[in-house]
Amino acid sequence: MNFPIKHFVSYYRPYLKQLCFVLTYAFMSTALALIFPLLVRHVTGDVLSGDLTNAQDQVIQFGLMMIGLAVLQQIFTFLLDFKGHMLGARMERDLRNDLFEHIQRLSFSYFDKVKTGELMSRIGNDLYSISEVYHHGIEDLILFGLRFIGAVTVLLVINARLTLVIVAFLPFMAVFTYFCNKQMNKTFMDNKKEMAEIHTQVEDSLSGVREVQSFTNETLEIDKFRRQNERFLNSRKETYKVETALYNGVEGFIRFITIAVVLYGATLIIGETLNLADLLAFMLYIDFLVAPIRRMLVFSAMMQDAFTGFQRFSELMHTQSDIKSPNKPADLTSLEGSISFRQVGFTYPHSDQPVFEKLTLKINPGEYVALVGASGAGKSTISKLIPRFYDVTHGSVTLDGHDVRHLSLPFVREQIGIVQQDVYLFSGSIKDNIRYGKPDATEEEVIEAARKANAHDFILALPNGYDSEVGQRGVRLSGGQKQRISIARVFLKNPPILILDEATSSLDNESEYIVKASMETLAKGRTTLVIAHRLSTIKNAERIIVLENGSIVEEGTHDVLIKNTGPYYNLYNQQFKL
Repeated sequence: MNFPIKHFVSYYRPYLKQLCFVLTYAFMSTALALIFPLLVRHVTGDVLSGDLTNAQDQVIQFGLMMIGLAVLQQIFTFLLDFKGHMLGARMERDLRNDLFEHIQRLSFSYFDKVKTGELMSRIGNDLYSISEVYHHGIEDLILFGLRFIGAVTVLLVINARLTLVIVAFLPFMAVFTYFCNKQMNKTFMDNKKEMAEIHTQVEDSLSGVREVQSFTNETLEIDKFRRQNERFLNSRKETYKVETALYNGVEGFIRFITIAVVLYGATLIIGETLNLADLLAFMLYIDFLVAPIRRMLVFSAMMQDAFTGFQRFSELMHTQSDIKSPNKPADLTSLEGSISFRQVGFTYPHSDQPVFEKLTLKINPGEYVALVGASGAGKSTISKLIPRFYDVTHGSVTLDGHDVRHLSLPFVREQIGIVQQDVYLFSGSIKDNIRYGKPDATEEEVIEAARKANAHDFILALPNGYDSEVGQRGVRLSGGQKQRISIARVFLKNPPILILDEATSSLDNESEYIVKASMETLAKGRTTLVIAHRLSTIKNAERIIVLENGSIVEEGTHDVLIKNTGPYYNLYNQQFKL
C-alpha cells in the first residue's frame, strides 16, 4: 500500500502549538550555529591581518561574544531536544491509545486468524520507531535544512566557484541514497514481520509453559525459538548490508568533497583569488553541509523503519470489524429475555463447512434450557450467535422479537451474562476481577455478589481477602474458585439472559457441586441457556435440546427423553451406563 501521508500528519494536529515552539528552538539553534564560522573568518581575516595593536582586545571581545552565543545555542538545543522528545512521546501515546481502542472493537473472526504476538509487536516496537520520526522528522528537516541552505548561501558569497565544486557531488549522492532507501524499506518490513513472529512464539510458549513442562518439551520450544530467532537475524543481516553500503558510500562522497575543496581552494589561493581566512571559513562550513548529510543518513534509516511501522499501523487501523452496531438501532432500554433462531444458517469465516443450515429454536423469557450433543454439533456456536460474536450467514437471531443486528451492539451484550468453561481472570485482585462485571460497583455490592456465588468464604480465607492477587490468568486459584469468581461477576452484571457454556466440565465433583449451586442461584428469574457436557448437571432443566450435526433431533425434559430411548438416552448411557 502507498504511504498514508495524510493519516501520518494528522497526529500533529493536537500539538501544533508545541510544534511551533520546537521549530522556533530549531531555527534559533541553527541561526546561532551559522554565525560562528563568520566570527572565526572575521577574527582570522580582519582582526589578525590588520593592525595588531588593539587586536588582543578585539579577540577578547569576540571571544566573549562567541561564549555568549554558545551558551544561548546550548539552551535552545536543550529545549529543542527535550520538548521535541516529549512531543514524539505524546504522539506515540495517542497512536497506542487509538490502536488499542480499535483492536478492542474488532470482531472474533479477526482474532481467529491473527496472532496475539503480532498485535503486541505492532503496539510496542512499531509505535516507538514512529514516535522517533514524529520528533526528529520535522525538527531534523528544519534544523539541518536551514543549516544546509544557510551554509550554501554563505559559501556562495565567499566564493561561488569553490561552492559549485561541492554542489556538483550532491546529485550523485541523492541518487545513491534514494536507491539504498528503497531497498531499506523492504528489509525493514521483513524485520518487523520476523519480530512479530518472535513475539508470537514467546507469547505462545510462555502462556503454555505448564503444558511445555508437563510434557518435558522445553527443548522443543527452545529449538522453535532459536529457529525463529535465526530467521530474524537473517532479515537483519539484509538490513545491515544496505545500511552499511549507504553509510560508507556517503562517507566516501564526503571525503571526496573535502579533498576537492582543499585542492581547488589551494589552487585559488595560489592564483590569489581566495585568501587563507576564506578557505578556513570554507572548511568550517563544510561541516555544516556534511553534518546534515550524516544526520539525514541516520534519519533515513529511522524514517524507513518508522514508515514501515506506520504502514502496518494504518493497515490495522483500516481493518473493519465484521460486527457493527446499526446506524439507527431499535430504541430499547430493557429485555424480557425471549430468544429465537429463525431458519438460521451459519458458516465460520475460516471454514467452508456450514455449522447450521436451517436452525429454528425458540426460548421463552425466564426459561431454563440445556443444549447437549457431541462435540461439533453446534452447541457453543449458538452461544456465540446470541451476543453477536459472529453474525448469521442467513436467517436471523432475535431477542424479544428484535433481530440482534438491528439492536445496538453494546446493548445486546449488556443483556447477556456468560460463564465459560475456560475462565479468564485478569492480573489484579479478586475484588477487581469481580468488579469487572460492574466497574462502578461498591464494595458492598462486590461482597454480596461473592456471597451469592458461594465465593465469600474462600476469599476471606486468603491472606489478603478480597485484595488477594489472582496472578496471571488466575493461576493462584483453583478451577472451582476461578469459576465462582466468574459467576460473581455475572451476579454484579445482573443481565436478563444467562449463557453457561460447559461451566463445570473441568471441575472435580466437590467443586462441581458448589459451582452448580451457585449457577442455579444465578439462573433464577433469568432466561438461561446451559451448554452441558456433564449431563448430570442439567437434569432439572425445563427443556433439554439435543443437537446432531447442526440440527435439533430431540427435545424435552430429562425424564421424557430417557423414556424415549433416543439420542439423549444414548448420550446419558455413555456417561452413566444405565
